[in-house]
Amino acid sequence: MLGLVSDADGAIVAIASAFKLADLMKKGDKIQGDVIITTHICPKAPTKPHKPVPFMDSPVDMYTMVINEVDERMDAILSVDATKGNRVIKVNGFAITPTVLNGWILKVSDDLINIYERVTGHRAYIVPITMQDITPYIDGIYHINSIMQPWIATKSPVVGVAITAEVPVAGCATGATYIKSLEEATRFCIEVAKDYTNGICKFYDEEEYKKIIELYGDMEKLRGKLIFEKRF
Repeated sequence: MLGLVSDADGAIVAIASAFKLADLMKKGDKIQGDVIITTHICPKAPTKPHKPVPFMDSPVDMYTMVINEVDERMDAILSVDATKGNRVIKVNGFAITPTVLNGWILKVSDDLINIYERVTGHRAYIVPITMQDITPYIDGIYHINSIMQPWIATKSPVVGVAITAEVPVAGCATGATYIKSLEEATRFCIEVAKDYTNGICKFYDEEEYKKIIELYGDMEKLRGKLIFEKRF
């Protein structure tokens, strides 16, 4: 494809967040903790069949991507990804997912909802992820996209930040870079970084999670054997 594709949204938000945080620090507004930002940019990515619309693929396999994008020092992760090619979350702007931790899809964080609402000025849009979406991407099962894949390489909570649209838009579509959506998602990521490092934002309820594990056990097998053995 010629030009910037829709699936570049995640990388755009990651880089914009890095620039803004650097600008804040340069002006003396240093946040209370460290922020690690990783992304993947490929100028010659192939396209990939997907329903309802095709995505961009990568010359790097998903296992390699996840291992390299997830830093073991990350205490919590926002995974930003274009999520326009679906039929379940069709809104202009961006949406967030429930928190995923060690194979459990937990309730949506109230703190993240509060940040979302103050950033956008409207009710929070939530992505209805399923168990299928958090299985390893290489298993052949349908996934909304790869937005939740980072969880399989970390013991830390992961929340997806999905750039969305009112109609299905192919990940390989050009001319589909919606500046307002990307700007709002970038502000959201920065506000989460500020509040999380300041200790006033939680991705999940620790006590409730402990109770879930006591009652039902972990869901570690969902990581996939290869990644679990090599990462942990």
